Amino acid sequence: MLKALFLNFLRAIRALLSRKIEIKCDSIPYEFNRVPLKKIINWILVEASVFFKTNRPWGWPTHVQIEPTNFCNLKCALCPVTEGLKRPSQHMDFAAFKKFIDETQDYLLLIVLWDWGEPFLNPKVFEMISYAKKRNIKIVSSTNGHIFAKGDHAEQVVKSGLDSLIFAVDGTSQNTYERYRKGGKLNTVVTGIKQVVAAKKALQSKTPFINLRFIAMKHNEHEIPQLHEFARALEVDAVTLKTLNPHSDGRIIAHEEYGNEFIPENPGYRRFKYDPRTHARIRRRYSPCKSLWNCPAIHSNGDVCTCTFDVNAKYVMGNIDQQSFKKIWKGNSYSSLRCNFREDYQKISICSDCTHAFEGGSLNTETIAQAHFFV
Repeated sequence: MLKALFLNFLRAIRALLSRKIEIKCDSIPYEFNRVPLKKIINWILVEASVFFKTNRPWGWPTHVQIEPTNFCNLKCALCPVTEGLKRPSQHMDFAAFKKFIDETQDYLLLIVLWDWGEPFLNPKVFEMISYAKKRNIKIVSSTNGHIFAKGDHAEQVVKSGLDSLIFAVDGTSQNTYERYRKGGKLNTVVTGIKQVVAAKKALQSKTPFINLRFIAMKHNEHEIPQLHEFARALEVDAVTLKTLNPHSDGRIIAHEEYGNEFIPENPGYRRFKYDPRTHARIRRRYSPCKSLWNCPAIHSNGDVCTCTFDVNAKYVMGNIDQQSFKKIWKGNSYSSLRCNFREDYQKISICSDCTHAFEGGSLNTETIAQAHFFV
């Protein structure tokens, strides 16, 4: 603990002296230069809050996950949207997004612009990106890619200033791809990637950084050896191999841990570590989750929830349409939940079965099995 505290202290001093902060999201580094002192101090206070697990954070969120919409154009296996969310389907209102950004722009470093659904189905999504970018906030988003194969969407996403774009491509052949991405067409996704690459070249833009994302599963792990060449041919900037989370919302959604149709045969591609005797996941005594202190999740209707795993909004802390976010963030509901998490995270239903709760499942450092950069 003392070593971790000392290393955090050194990071803070370095940031104050250099006015630079570097963070990683899904193994992709994001560098912030000439950071205003106010934002650096807030980042230091938030990191300290994470370390000490305070009831009320000493700063405001440095990260946020925002759901532009929970509609989707595919029916992916294991996805809660496919199964049917227990909350209304809608696009986030641009006015609500703008209100939140106006309130937090002096503190936010990174927006993760997706949650459940295809974010680029929201007709205002490029305006959202542009609005946040003008306030010096970095943004990463994820897509199944189909929308970029038509119209001027590729040009719009480049012009919006989006920093990083993940294309979810879980197969290098149609038969493999559609096993998980039901209703999807690999050729359409490939066209979408090529359109964005071409738009970057035409506009002489370095962004968005294009990350081809491949979730390792039993039916596609045989294609992993050819993945780098597949990605290189598309001229993407990176390819990342992510492990599958077979658990969601307090239940196993891939029905068996061993022998089911999605968990990879290769243990190196599985997310969790298992007890060799019981085959059960190995639980952590302390969860490494940071979300209660640095990264709220905001659903498309404006509800502020604990994190992305609160799929059906069981833990709603407030609503940005109806309240000030700052009052929500330091309000009694959030404080009580943080206190309970610090005392015993396993007593909170959404946390006890979260990916963070088990060895191998930390979203901070563990769930990206491989990352290869072409630039």
